[in-house]
Amino acid sequence: MSTSSIATLVHPTLRMRAPGLLLALAIGLLALLLGRWLPLIGGPVIGIVLGIVVRNLLSPGERYTPGIAFAGKKVLQWSIIALGFGLSLGQVAKTGFESLSVTLVTMTVAFLAAWLLGRWLGVHDKLKILIGVGTAICGGSAIAAITPIIRPDDHDTAFAISTIFLFNLVAVLLFPLLGHLMHLSDLGFGLWAGTAINDTSSVVAAGYSFSKTAGDYATIVKLTRATLIIPVCLVLAFAVAAREKRRHAQAGTVGHFSLASIFPWFILWFLVASAIRTAGLIPTAIQPAIHMLAEFLIIVALTAIGLSANLRKMAASGARPILLGLGVWIAVAVSSLLVQLVIGQL
Repeated sequence: MSTSSIATLVHPTLRMRAPGLLLALAIGLLALLLGRWLPLIGGPVIGIVLGIVVRNLLSPGERYTPGIAFAGKKVLQWSIIALGFGLSLGQVAKTGFESLSVTLVTMTVAFLAAWLLGRWLGVHDKLKILIGVGTAICGGSAIAAITPIIRPDDHDTAFAISTIFLFNLVAVLLFPLLGHLMHLSDLGFGLWAGTAINDTSSVVAAGYSFSKTAGDYATIVKLTRATLIIPVCLVLAFAVAAREKRRHAQAGTVGHFSLASIFPWFILWFLVASAIRTAGLIPTAIQPAIHMLAEFLIIVALTAIGLSANLRKMAASGARPILLGLGVWIAVAVSSLLVQLVIGQL
């Protein structure tokens, strides 16, 4: 295979991405329209459900994969940046500070639950770390960030991602319903969703399914939480290096680790967008249009994530990692509500 052919596989061209992008856009547009008709469910939830249905009933071919992967990652990041144009830096800083105590508690609970429940279930250390970090911080993104550090088997990574995705999907569908049943305020639900749901996409979907205010708040809380992947990765990197130094009398086995590779750069651009909004450079008249664009991009990204979900592979992952993921997820969700109750933020 030529060098240019290899480069094309690693960096898909727009032509290669077009089929998957067009599929996600078409289903996303349908989800947007259905969301207007069924506002209690909302476009984001409809998008991810339609994506899952199409993926598992119609099985789009491999030519759709590059575009679907692009939509599920990059389009989601663009949607978050677009949301930044509607939020001032004061809102972002205030929300980040208010949510930090709940975030730190839920992270600690996630790690402890993963360790204790993982030992009881007989799940080995690397899989416990993958599920614990994925649940504590930002789902698949966190798993992707720590994989080159702890170097698990591909089988373990697939287990962890499948498990995390399963409970993301459950959270998107269940959290808004539970939030209404518990009569949570918009800010209370936003803080709960932002600290107890894993992936950014699922937090955004659940938050905006509850209300616009809850969605804005949940998004900032989640982005604050996502930045904590950096110190976690640093701690893991130093721990792995120290362990391998003791075992092999050398410390040169973490050469591929770099801060730049794990930093969530879209958060920086979200802050830039928020700064532009704070400076008054966004005319008030076009802000609704920007928010509508952000909503549509979110729906497209969630549709793409649904199009990536192989239910058969998830079912084949086995019971123990799913039980571990369930236990950690419940522990985080309950601890978030309890901390909010204690500090009076519900």
